[in-house]
Amino acid sequence: MPQFETFTKRMIQLKRDPHITIQKRGTMSLNKSAYVALGSPDAVELLYDPDERIVGLRPADPLAEHAHTVRASTTSGSGTFAVSAMAFTKFYDIDTTRSLRWAAYLDNGVLCINLNDPATPVTSNRARSSRPAGQA
Repeated sequence: MPQFETFTKRMIQLKRDPHITIQKRGTMSLNKSAYVALGSPDAVELLYDPDERIVGLRPADPLAEHAHTVRASTTSGSGTFAVSAMAFTKFYDIDTTRSLRWAAYLDNGVLCINLNDPATPVTSNRARSSRPAGQA
């Protein structure tokens, strides 16, 4: 008799590389690959190297005073994950006049982006979703 397994979407390997977007007003968005690479934490601590201009996120105890909660954009957890970082970006004078996305990498358990590296400008897709059905 066959030993069947139930296929779920969670069995699919992530196809995208990890990315972090710093949005207008300072929210950081992690794609699913970045969130998984970080260990899918409930909270992170925000780190910054001002000389190298590297932003880091490290898993943290959600009860720690310096912890920042990671929120899923959807209830299924299949989309992006957000961290409120407005005070962080203001304190370190990180530009938030437009949303920018960087490739992220792990360095000793810290998910990093180098602000000196090229970034991709990100535009919202909300304008598309607010159009009446049938219009391009």
